[in-house]
Amino acid sequence: MRTSRRDLMVAGLGAALAAPRIARAQGTWPSERPIQLIVPFPPGGGTDVNIRAMTAHFERHLPGARFVVINRGGAGGEIGYTATAQAAPDGYTMGTVITPSLQTITIERQPRYKLEDLGYVGTIVEDPSGFHVAPDSPFRTLADLIAHARSKPGEVAVGTAGIGSDDHLLMMAVEQAADVRLNHIPFAGQAPTITALIGNHIQVASMNMGESVGLIREGRVRPLATAGLERFAMTPEVPTFRESGYAIDTGVVRSLVVPGGTPPAIQVRLEAMLAATMRDPVWITEAERLFIPLRYRNAQETRDLVFREAEALRTLWQRRPWRDQ
Repeated sequence: MRTSRRDLMVAGLGAALAAPRIARAQGTWPSERPIQLIVPFPPGGGTDVNIRAMTAHFERHLPGARFVVINRGGAGGEIGYTATAQAAPDGYTMGTVITPSLQTITIERQPRYKLEDLGYVGTIVEDPSGFHVAPDSPFRTLADLIAHARSKPGEVAVGTAGIGSDDHLLMMAVEQAADVRLNHIPFAGQAPTITALIGNHIQVASMNMGESVGLIREGRVRPLATAGLERFAMTPEVPTFRESGYAIDTGVVRSLVVPGGTPPAIQVRLEAMLAATMRDPVWITEAERLFIPLRYRNAQETRDLVFREAEALRTLWQRRPWRDQ
C-alpha cells in the first residue's frame, strides 16, 4: 500500500504530540527560565560561598543559562538533597552534594532520596577537615587539647556541621585514635559553628581548612591540626594529625548533581559546562582568592567515588555508629 505525503505528515504530528513534554522543551533549554542550584546548607558557609562564586562562570560556559542559588539547609543536608532528588528532571534544577554527609544520611536513617536517585555531574572541591580553637584558647597545641580531654572526659565541646558530617567523623576519629571522650555539638552547617567558636560557646570547631583560611589570616581562629595526608597547601604552617601520631585522614568532597532522569543530552552539556569552568584560568584565580581548594572529577569518577565511599562508611557504621556519638 502506498503512503501519501499527507499520511506521513499526520503520523509525524501524532508522534510529536505523543512525545514527553520534557523532550519537546529541550530545544529551548537552558534559556526558558533560571536554573535553580540548591545548596543544602544555610547562607554564609563555605559551600554557599563556593557555589555563588561559580554561577557567573557557569553562565559564561553555558550560553543562554541563568543560575539562581537556593539555600535549603537543615537535617545535615538531607532537606537540600531531597529537594534536588525530587525535583522535575527537566534541566532546571541542579544540586550540591557533600561527601560524606550525602552517604551517611542514607546509612543512619531512611531519607526520601537514594544515591541512585541522582545524576552525577562532577566534583568541584576536595577539602581536608581540621581542629580549630579561638585565638585566646588555652589549647596551644593538639597535645594540649588531648591532655585536657583525657583529664576531663566529655568536657571539651566540639562543634561540627552536623551528625555524620566529615567534621563529626573527624571528631570520632580523634576520640578513637587518642582514647578520649569529647562533647559533640552539632550545628546546621559551618557558618553557625564558626559563630559559636568565635563567641566562645564551644572550645573547638571541627571544620574544613578551606573554610578557615580567611579566618586564620584575620586572626579570628587558630588551627591546631589538619586531617589531610599532607599539610594543606594554603596553610603550610599547620601540622597534620599524622605528625602528632594519629593516622587520621578525613575531609569533604563537594560535587554537583541533577535529579535522576534528567535527559542525557542536558547532562552532557552540564558536564561540559563544569569541565570548562574548572579549567578556566579566571575561575581558578578567583577560587584561589576565596581559598577554595579545587579538585575536579568528571561525572563517572564522581559517581564511582560516591558509591565507593558509601561502602566504606557502611563498614564504619557497623563498627561504630556515629548517630550514637
